[in-house]
Amino acid sequence: MATGKGVMQGYTAVAAVDARAQIVVDAQAHGTGAETELLVPVLDAVDAYATSASLITVDAGYHSEANLRTLAARQRPALIADRDMRRRDARFATQARHKPAREVLHDKRPTGAPGRYQPSDVAYDPIARTCVCPAGQSLYRKGRDLVVQGVQGAAFRGATRDCVPCAHRARCLRTPERTETRQVMCFEGRASTAIETHTQQMQRRLDTPHGRAAYGRRFATVEPVFANLRHIKRLDRFTLRGREKVDGQWKLFCLVHNIAKLAHAGYAA
Repeated sequence: MATGKGVMQGYTAVAAVDARAQIVVDAQAHGTGAETELLVPVLDAVDAYATSASLITVDAGYHSEANLRTLAARQRPALIADRDMRRRDARFATQARHKPAREVLHDKRPTGAPGRYQPSDVAYDPIARTCVCPAGQSLYRKGRDLVVQGVQGAAFRGATRDCVPCAHRARCLRTPERTETRQVMCFEGRASTAIETHTQQMQRRLDTPHGRAAYGRRFATVEPVFANLRHIKRLDRFTLRGREKVDGQWKLFCLVHNIAKLAHAGYAA
C-alpha cells in the first residue's frame, strides 16, 4: 500500500456510522492509502439506507473535485471538509500557539539568515495595476488579465537592468545563478465570469454557521467508534493477510461493536 510515508504492508479500514446510535452501517477494508478512491464504494454500499433527509459528513481525506461531482450527480446532501477549512474559521485563528515548539537540539534550520521574499512582500495596486518589488523597482505588466482556476490576476516581470545588478537576488529568486529577472503573479479575487467549481460550492456551505455546526457533529459520531474498536476492542493492527481476510476481520470487529451498541440500547430484552 502506497502512503505518504512510503510503501507499507497494510490496509485502510473505512466505516459509515449512523449519527443517532453510532451503529456501523457499512465497513470495508482496502489495500490503498488514497482515501479519495474509497468514497464511492461506501456511497454505493449505504445507498439503500439513505433517505432524502440524510446528510453525509466526510473527513477531509476524501475531499476531491471528482467525489464532490459524484455527490452532486447523485443529489446526495453532503459536507466534506477541505484541508483549508480551519484556516478560514476564526475559531482556529490561535491554533498555532498550541503546537509543540521545535526542540532546540534538533532544529537544523539556519539562524539569522533572511528568508526568501514571499508574494505578500510585493506591493500591488489593483486600481492602478502597478507592482513594486521589495527593492523598490517597478515591474512591467505582461499581457492582459489572466484567470487561473477561476481567480483573476495580472502577471508582472522585472526589467533586466534592475534585476541583474540587484542586491536582493538571493532572496528574490529561487535560482539567481540561472534566472535573470523576477516574475510574479498578483491575484485580485474570483473572476466574475468563472464557473463555480464543486469545491468552491462546498467551501461556501461549510463556512456558514449551519454548515460548521452540522459538520462539527461528525467528530462526535464516528471518532468514538474508531476509538472503541482500536483501544477497547484492541484492534490496533490486522492479524491476517490478504484483502478478503482483512476485510472479514474488520467487518467482524464492527459487528461486535454493533452488538454491544444494540445491547446497551435495550434490544437484548
